[in-house]
Amino acid sequence: MSNIVILVGSMRKNGNTDLLAQAFAKGARENNFVEIVSVADYKVNPCIGCNSCFTREENRCFQNDDMNEIYEKLKAAHTVVVASPVYFYGISAQLKAVIDRLHTPMRNSFPIKKLALLLVGAAELPELFDAIKLQYQLILHFFHLENAGMVFVRGVKDIGDMKENKALKEAYDLGLSMK
Repeated sequence: MSNIVILVGSMRKNGNTDLLAQAFAKGARENNFVEIVSVADYKVNPCIGCNSCFTREENRCFQNDDMNEIYEKLKAAHTVVVASPVYFYGISAQLKAVIDRLHTPMRNSFPIKKLALLLVGAAELPELFDAIKLQYQLILHFFHLENAGMVFVRGVKDIGDMKENKALKEAYDLGLSMK
């Protein structure tokens, strides 16, 4: 069994991104331990780029916020799944704050080997996810991570729009394939 942490970047509880992440988690729980970490439940300040984490004990950030709890969860993760609504062609600001706070040497001690991406956007544009996919590919390459898979959903705006979407099965199947 592998440990999977799903970072959900939506502030909207039980919204479309949550539903997609829950479908993935349901499939993944067949063979893995899965924890959903919703940014809506944590207060994480943005990284200020001071680099004090490079010299502090255990590479801890000087900011004493809920990111410390997220670090603890990531210390046990073999796979990380990033699930986000798409705002102006990027992930949510709250999720970006969490990801930016991984600018610490501490991340080098995490056992993470795989990364997956779940994105939900209201627009139907074919290039809607391109900027995020490019960042994702750069992260995979830089950290030598395996791409565990991606699910992209367009045309989903209002709460509940996802309920009958075929992407829920796609996310479930992707989760089920995790080993």
